[in-house]
Amino acid sequence: MDDWKTPMTQRVLRHFLLAVTSLFLVAGAQAQSLIRDTEIEHTLREWTDPILEVAGLDPDNVGLYIINDPSLNAFVANGQNIHIHTGLIIAAETPDQIKGVIGHETCHIACGHTVSRSQAARVSSRPALVSIGLGVLAIAAGAGDAGAALIASSQQFAALNFFRHTRAEEAMADQAAVSYLAELGESPRGLVEFFENYRYQEVLSDARRYPYFRAHPLASDRIRTTRQLAEETGLMDVEPDEKTVHEFDMMQAKLIGFLQPPTQVFRKYPTTDTSKPARYARAVAYMQAADTNQAIAEIDSLIEEEPDNPYFHELKGDILFDSGRIADAVPSHQRSVELMPNQPLLEIRYAQTLTARGDEGDFALAENSLRSALLVEPGNAFAWRQLAIVMDRQGRTAEAQLATAESAYYIGDYAQANSFAGRARNDLDSGTPLYRRASDILAITDPRLPENRDFYRGRP
Repeated sequence: MDDWKTPMTQRVLRHFLLAVTSLFLVAGAQAQSLIRDTEIEHTLREWTDPILEVAGLDPDNVGLYIINDPSLNAFVANGQNIHIHTGLIIAAETPDQIKGVIGHETCHIACGHTVSRSQAARVSSRPALVSIGLGVLAIAAGAGDAGAALIASSQQFAALNFFRHTRAEEAMADQAAVSYLAELGESPRGLVEFFENYRYQEVLSDARRYPYFRAHPLASDRIRTTRQLAEETGLMDVEPDEKTVHEFDMMQAKLIGFLQPPTQVFRKYPTTDTSKPARYARAVAYMQAADTNQAIAEIDSLIEEEPDNPYFHELKGDILFDSGRIADAVPSHQRSVELMPNQPLLEIRYAQTLTARGDEGDFALAENSLRSALLVEPGNAFAWRQLAIVMDRQGRTAEAQLATAESAYYIGDYAQANSFAGRARNDLDSGTPLYRRASDILAITDPRLPENRDFYRGRP
């Protein structure tokens, strides 16, 4: 595709991929990726925000992050940030179990618990790599066409650690979780079930325990107390509503489809299962297996039943895009944005597809979508990278260089940010907002600053 072959675009891609590669090398085996997906984030937020509110917290001040890790874990780190492993979401048997864990972790924030380091595991000391729509990061020469290297980060992440809490804090968090759910009129049964399902973890060595139970040690008396408190609410038999159960089933199906081998997906969701979650998982698995016709058939059957579901249109766009049918993918991504406006990840994916198509007017539309996304997530590195390509294709080289500097800055590569900001400022009109922003990046990433010396010293 010619869109990726202009000299400026190739320089942007080369520097960006080098920055990402160096990030992986620095983080090494300690790095874990963070998943970005509008549907899953929306579902978890819908469940989490009411719990935060009854705990006296402002949902806007609490981050919620999904870690792509098959182990069972959830934890609070780096201030008011809840992190949930995909392994926990997939292992959960009911939405109440996930809500119970979220309630428990919420108390660790709301109750002001201090945490101590007990594990050497870290997510990353610099901005974590994030995949949009569960996309796969591809770092390879000439991978511009697949430029779907979907690595966005809407937040700057400091080093994170897993934590061990005192028995008193754990008991308080259990009690608080039961209280939060009861206040919402929801059953605390899920928290009790979660603990009881994994009580055997207490007899295993630390090396064999799931991370969650190394950080949150169970005890029989603690489980008994939690059950007693839950039963006293009189809500143990309250079932989650159909909408919540459906959201849970669809979230699990989507994660399983993307994160497990297609053969495993088809075993769990055989073609004899015609439920919506099963067809959703199979659509993703067929896409992963490059069976485009089957993937389209599955997702089309879902769209026929729910024509106004933005996530189904998003997935169809992804299937078409990944199979090289770029022009066909545009209407699907456009429809997802129309059905669910002001969602940064949907806007970015739409813009990326428009840029890849490159018809008359596409770059202007892509720029509008990217700027809309950046209003909501100004630190989204992938959006900045896409904007750099769009600017270059419109002949706005200085703005492309500045967007590249922004992208490099938000993935933590100060050297590249400094270099591109300098080039941009040389060609921008003095005193303009863009000129001032380039100057700001130059100042922040100045290698002479004491706080930047370690970064520059560690570069080859």
